[in-house]
Formats: sequence, C-alpha cells, structure tokens
Amino acid sequence: MIRLPSNHAAITAPLVAASTKFPGIQVGRSLLDGRPFHLSPAMVDDRVLPSTNSLALGGLGSGKSTTAKVRARREHLEHGHQYVVIDSFGEDNAGEWVPLTRDLNGKVVKAGEFTLNPVSELFPREVREQLVRSLIVAVEEEALTHKAAHALQHALNHPKAVNLNGLVDALVEPEDGRWSAAELAEWGVGPAIALSRYTEGSLRGLFDGDNASLPETDLPILTFDFSRLDRNSPAIPALMAAVACWVEHVWLPQSTAPHRHLVLEEAWQILLSPATSELIQRLLKFSRKMGLSLDVVMHTLSDLGTGPAQDLARLCEVAHVGRLGPEEAAIVGAILNLPAWAIGRISALDPGQAVWKVGPDYVDIVQTVISEEEATLTDTSSRRRMAQQALAVEQDTGTEAAAPAVDSDEDQDDDQDQDGDLFAKTEPAGDDDGEWDWAMPPNVIDARHLAAIEAARDGRCGEAADLAALGEREDITAHGINSDEALSWLVTRAAVAELCGNLDQAVQLRATVARMGKDVEWFEQTAVDDSTAPQWHRGPHPTEPEPPTGDDAAAAKPRRRTWPYVAAIAALALAAGGVWQNAEDDKQAQERQEQAAAYKGVSAVNLNIDGVETETLADWSKDGQSVVLSVWVDSEENPKLVRLDSGDQTAQEVPAPPEPGQIPMPIRLEVKVPVKDRYQPVRMTVAVGGPEWKEDTRAPRRTIEFRPDRTAVDADTGKELKQHYSKLL
Repeated sequence: MIRLPSNHAAITAPLVAASTKFPGIQVGRSLLDGRPFHLSPAMVDDRVLPSTNSLALGGLGSGKSTTAKVRARREHLEHGHQYVVIDSFGEDNAGEWVPLTRDLNGKVVKAGEFTLNPVSELFPREVREQLVRSLIVAVEEEALTHKAAHALQHALNHPKAVNLNGLVDALVEPEDGRWSAAELAEWGVGPAIALSRYTEGSLRGLFDGDNASLPETDLPILTFDFSRLDRNSPAIPALMAAVACWVEHVWLPQSTAPHRHLVLEEAWQILLSPATSELIQRLLKFSRKMGLSLDVVMHTLSDLGTGPAQDLARLCEVAHVGRLGPEEAAIVGAILNLPAWAIGRISALDPGQAVWKVGPDYVDIVQTVISEEEATLTDTSSRRRMAQQALAVEQDTGTEAAAPAVDSDEDQDDDQDQDGDLFAKTEPAGDDDGEWDWAMPPNVIDARHLAAIEAARDGRCGEAADLAALGEREDITAHGINSDEALSWLVTRAAVAELCGNLDQAVQLRATVARMGKDVEWFEQTAVDDSTAPQWHRGPHPTEPEPPTGDDAAAAKPRRRTWPYVAAIAALALAAGGVWQNAEDDKQAQERQEQAAAYKGVSAVNLNIDGVETETLADWSKDGQSVVLSVWVDSEENPKLVRLDSGDQTAQEVPAPPEPGQIPMPIRLEVKVPVKDRYQPVRMTVAVGGPEWKEDTRAPRRTIEFRPDRTAVDADTGKELKQHYSKLL
C-alpha cells in the first residue's frame, strides 16, 4: 500500500453528499470534491425535494444576486422557465435585473409608469377585497379593525366602487345596510384615510386608475422595477401585494411555461410587511401545486427579526449562503440546520462561493461559474469601476490598480479583467460530469492509465486497482510523490473506483486533487510556456531515430515479405468487426444508462373530464413487476360516475347521495396491472360522469399513456400532458 503525505489526503470538511447528483443546469463546481454542481429544483424528484423554493443569503459583494441571475438565465435558455422579478435596487435609476431582462426579450415595468386598479372586474371578488385590505395595512397597519373590515366589505358592493376613488366615496358616504349608514361611516373612517394616501397623497398615481392595465402573461421574464422608490416607502409592500395577487390569480393560470419563478430581490422589506407576508406565505405553501418556485434573495435572516417572517425561510428547501460574519453565520446555520463544519466555513468564503443546502441532507460548498457574456449581463457596478479607473489615472502609477474591497451588495462580479475574479469564468459545461474523455489517438495514450480503466470497465476491479497502484508506485519512484505524474494516478484511481461502484472513494480521491489546487480536468492542460510538454495521461514523445547514411542505409534495408501484410489486413478486419460490435454494445449500454437516469417510477396527471377535476397516477413497484393505477376525485366536484379501465382490470364507483349529517368522502379507485419490466409504459382509460351526466348516456372518457420517466401523453392525440403533484402521492 502506498501511503500519501497528509497534504494529499487532508480534507477538512466531511463529504456529506458523497455520491449525490442532481439534474439540471450547471451552477458551478464543488470545492469539496471538484466535480461540477448541477441543480434545477423543478427537475428533482419531489420525493427528494418536496419544494422548489430557494433562499439566497450573503453579505455585501458575496455574489448571491449574480448567482440568482445566472441561474435564471440558464433555466430559461435550457428549460424554457418563465420569470417574474421584483427588483428594488440598482444604479442609474434602473434595477439590476434590467440588462438580463432585455437580453432575454422580456419586459421591464417601472413603478410610476403604470397604474393599477385594485377593484377592477378583471380580478375575482375575493381578490379585490384581499388586495384592498393589503393596501390599507401597508400604510396604516392599525386601521383595519373588525368593524372597519365590515365597512370595507359593504363599500366594495357599492355601485360607485369601480375604482379606488369611488371606493373611498362609498366608505365616507355609505348607504344603509344591516347597520345604519351613520355607523358604517364611522367604522369606515380608518380605511378611507388609509386609501386616500393612494388617491390624494404621496402614493397618488399607483392605484387610482380606471383600468387594471395588467401586463402580458407569456413573456420569458417580466421585471417590476421598484428601484426609483424609497426603500422605506410603503409603496413597495403595496405594489408587492398587487403583484402577488396578479401572480396568483392571473399569471399562473394563464402561463403555459413548464415551470414558473417569482424572484424577490432585497426581500427583507416585503417579508416584514404585514401587507405582504401573508400573501408570500401562501405562495410558498402552495407553490408545489401551482408549479411555482419562489426565489428569495436578501442579505441576512436577522433583517427579518424573530417573528413569523423569519419562519418563512424554513419553507425553502434550497438555500445557498454566501459570506457572512461569524455571528450571522451561526444564526443562519441554526435556522437552516446546517452542520457545524459548514457554519464554520461561511465567514471565510470568497466572493462567488456559497454553502449550498439542497433538501434535508445535501450540503456542499460551490464556486459559481459564469461566462464572459453572463458577467456582462449581471454587472451592476459600472459606476464604482469608473471611479476606480479615474483614481488610477490620477495616481498615474503606471501599473494596474489592485481591486479594492467590495463594498456594494451589487458588486458580485467586479473587476472582470483583473486576477482574483469574484467568479470562475468559463463557458458553462453542458453534460460535463467530472470525467475525462479517453477518445485520444492511441499512439499518445499512456497505456498504463488506459489499461487500468479498461480493466475496470470489464469488471476486473482487483486487476484495475493493482495496475493503478503499480503505475503510481513507478511514477512516485521516478518523479517524486508530489509530481504531476504521481498525482495523475489519483484521478485514474478515482475513475477506477467509480467504475467499480465505490463512489465514496472516488469522491475522496477527487477531493484530494481539488484541495491541492487542481481542477478535476487539470491534467488535460499543458504548460502555457511549454506547448510540447506531454499531458499526464499521454506517454513521452517517441525519440525520432537518426536517419541512416551510406552503407548503413543499404544494410538496413529489409527484404520484402508479403505474408506479414496479409496477416495485418486480416487482423485489421477482425479488429474492425470487434470495434463495430463494441460500438453497438456501448450504444446499447448508453441507452440503458439514459433510461435508468430518467427513471422516476411515477407519473401523475390532472384531467378535466365532463367538468370534473380528476387526478390520475401511475406508480411503478420497486421490483418493476407491476404498476398501481389510481384515480382521485374530490366529493365537491359532485361526480355521478367514476370508472377506471386498464387491460382486463376495472374499478368503478357510482356515489350515492350522502345521508343527513354525513360528511361526503372523496372517490379513490385503484387497480394493479402487471408489466414486463420497470421501463414499460401503461395505459389507463378514465371515464367520468359530471353533475349533468345522464345514466343512459356514455360517460366522457380519456385514455392516457403513463411513462415511468414522469411523463404522460394523451393516447388519442399524442399530446404530452403536464405533470401534476397529485394528492395520490
């Protein structure tokens, strides 16, 4: 056994997430094991990640906002996700999300340039009341007593209440109702005074229009730019209340995107306001059902105090925490239940680095990786950089000035052209999984590394380990234990361990390479000043023989023989056949791997059949021998018939009218059908008779083909159906 010095194997943080991988966009690279870190919460199985909401924390210049913007750009470009952003900070009278919004062909809606009518008929009645109550609480928290609430309800039913001015008039001069007009007028003074701030006071022009002026719902990204408003103004929570109602009742029902995001930038004031915290809490709780992710970006949790607003952070299943002070790091760690080693690292993080927690168990430290184009789009520090350049010219030092300490929360990507960038800049890798590609010319491959890899691929794990150990011993003897040749064997041993199923050992070996200051792909790079230096996995360049001269040349000339060429041709033919067969085998193996990677074992679709909302589910068994097909219908839908058919299996229920005092129960049908293997799709026909269905007629029905990769299609039209988080799960 080869013993490595302590600097080879020193890993100060436990590898908590040793072999865990998440699907989705590449965010950056793990600083624990050097592997790429991918994550799209909406693509993670809900059994692993029940909620897709995220929380980004970090001090000034930690890089939290840049990471949020880069993630948004990649999610839209790669997966078609849709975004609504509440942007309350920027420079030059423009929000920091504006450049990205314009690059993605989105729309910027600036505060003061649009007027919203909170009592427009475009909103449902209950939404109108909720929105008006939020506007009142935003400016006068104590104005909405129980009597004042009744006066408001009475005024909303008045014919004058078609806009905010008419609603104020209805509060001041009510008509008689269940209570006298005098009593209603007395109770309505508080709400009338609060709403007058929007019709006559400093907030005039935001909510006193006649039309709703609702923005489009099919934009890739829509940014509400509140950067011109005073950050302590009640206008921000008031506008946020309006936006939250629009998101819940207009945008989400009309959007056709596969997944939607609501980004709250500088969210502390929004979450602290009683006018909006309840709305945000409801969106957080029901985000899974809505197909929505709330992405909250803010400095620290201590900004929220110790009340209910801070409890909202616990509803976020994904959190990334940039650099914070030790005291704040301890508070955040306690609330998010971070391990002690991660809390200790938070105060020492560099810009662009963050502790990530995904779900209840996965914890990692990740360096965000961005491209030059992304750096330009997320740059919101041009004013500060101009000041630095002017100072450098005045000092006339003749050399580039060193970048000063970051002192703005929006300086996530300062000094792009200097060393010590806040983020590692590179083109985002697509399917990079931390491996190297062995498809290199055979005459330059170091055969020792290749032999070990091929042995592992053939299942000869003991032989592969011995070959790697022997090669490592030879290079340590020849070049030294700290040489690149010796270190290269750590990566080969990691590949062997992974091919042989020892994922923990593979991660630890890669972590050793990463913690020694090497990327996982460092061995692919040659020295900048030596283009002829062989890469670690390639053998030394062969020495070219000196050309023979004179009699030596004549003596060296061999006799021509034909049989070696015939043998070579035959060998090449056999090799070509073997290569073709191996290629077919590799292709089949790759298809099996892709199929296994996409496997979820469940598919759920919400259907509307004869006016009845019907939830359907296919759940594959762990042994891959059967599938349980289920149908669930709420009793409030008043169905007269529910039937399920699959193959020769049938289940049916005709609900009887409930007895007096009996609580109606939902209908749930279930059948179990056999399958050949876990990857086989299944079909189910669901027939539902709605409230108006007649018993002597054929009930409307739909036939759905469920697939174990969490997809489903309409068997009649071939159209793919949207997945839902079913009550059956």
